[in-house]
Amino acid sequence: MFKQSLQLKLGQSLTMTPQLQQAIRLLQMPTAELQAHIAELLETNVMLEQEEPEEEELAVPFAELDPRTTQAEEPSTPEVEIIDEPWADRVGTSSDSAGAGSADDDDRQNEVADGRGESLRDHLLAQLELAGLSSDDLATATTIVDALNEDGYLTESLAEIAASLAPEIERDEDEIERVLMLVQMLEPAGVAARTLAECLTLQLDQLEADTPGLELARRIVEQHLELLALRDLTPLAKATAAEPGELAVAVALVRACHPRPGSVISASTPEYIVPDVYVRRTERGWAVELNPGTLPRLRLNHGYAGMLGRNSGHTTLTTQLQEARWLLKSLEIRNETLLKVAKAIVERQADFLEQGEEHMRPMILKDIAAAIAMHESTISRVTSGKYLHSPRGVFELRYFFSSQVEGGDGQGTSSTAIRAKIRKLVREEDPADPLSDSRLAELLSAEGIPVARRTVAKYRESLGIDSSAERKRTGSR
Repeated sequence: MFKQSLQLKLGQSLTMTPQLQQAIRLLQMPTAELQAHIAELLETNVMLEQEEPEEEELAVPFAELDPRTTQAEEPSTPEVEIIDEPWADRVGTSSDSAGAGSADDDDRQNEVADGRGESLRDHLLAQLELAGLSSDDLATATTIVDALNEDGYLTESLAEIAASLAPEIERDEDEIERVLMLVQMLEPAGVAARTLAECLTLQLDQLEADTPGLELARRIVEQHLELLALRDLTPLAKATAAEPGELAVAVALVRACHPRPGSVISASTPEYIVPDVYVRRTERGWAVELNPGTLPRLRLNHGYAGMLGRNSGHTTLTTQLQEARWLLKSLEIRNETLLKVAKAIVERQADFLEQGEEHMRPMILKDIAAAIAMHESTISRVTSGKYLHSPRGVFELRYFFSSQVEGGDGQGTSSTAIRAKIRKLVREEDPADPLSDSRLAELLSAEGIPVARRTVAKYRESLGIDSSAERKRTGSR
């Protein structure tokens, strides 16, 4: 028989407390998601309130902070300065991130937002309403518009359209063809076509009759569209018996047409990137600061907190007070960590900010983690969905991390820098004699970057650059 006994064991384990889970979750949230989360908390937790600024600061336009005009003397060692004004005490940096924006902020948002957001169907129906059509023609045209796909092509036959109109409206195919021609005259040009050739022809018909190469362009679209798709003008020149100059003009007209005219009209609302960090050049070096417009202005509601201090029997309010304090602490940790990571990135990538992509240094999460004494998983969370605004543009923090290719001098080269060098070499090549992948690899090796031909081919394809044979045929780079 088994004998029962008691044993005492000592051990260590990591427990994810709710407070720690909240801090990690806030650390990973992008700005938009953080704003929505705080807006929700303001609605549910009475211990939180939005702090209103007492006065507005006048901010210097960031576009004026150009290193070529503000840099007095190039320092030998890059110096990165953190704007050490506490983020929670900044004046005039209120944001609607907490969901209680002012009317002025709403007006500013409307000034930059694309309010059209109309679909292809709405765009065409708005034009039909002004065309003065009869009720039957308008119903027929509406049915045709409903039969268009996202690219603007007619997906149903005339017989199917006639069947969908019956029995309310009796129309034969000739009458529907007449209305179809009216729809094809709408913008964008080429809409309601049944084939690619018809779509291109409709767009060519918009040009003036005396346009050079127009007749040849129409003939190419009607008879030799397959030869044009080969991207080699030799068979097309034989089939059309056209002079090289005339053929080049006609081909240019065809290629200027849009093969999917419906895609020009989009119902999606553009998304604007709000940078989390600003980097600017000063006389002492690079300055890094958080974007004050994205920092939530929150504080404890001292009125409710004072009432709770006199009466400790309200369990719900006590819990909300604890949650509010932990939230404010977590937000402070989030912004301090983001600032540390951004500073470490700028310190390592100062050459990129000064001179461009070709001087990007190889960097991985472990490098930044070691620099600020944090775990790699924390760096991964901080850099996900966060953006940095610099004189060279807006970049996601993850953009600055890239793999390393060992060089002949023992120094590694970033894969981002290699891509930039390949782009530069192709841009400067002789169009009549484009550089092959093998030749690009040789030129890079001469610069101390030994890369294989297949690696060059992989990077070239990721940049969307055609092979040397295709660049020679099309003359593109």
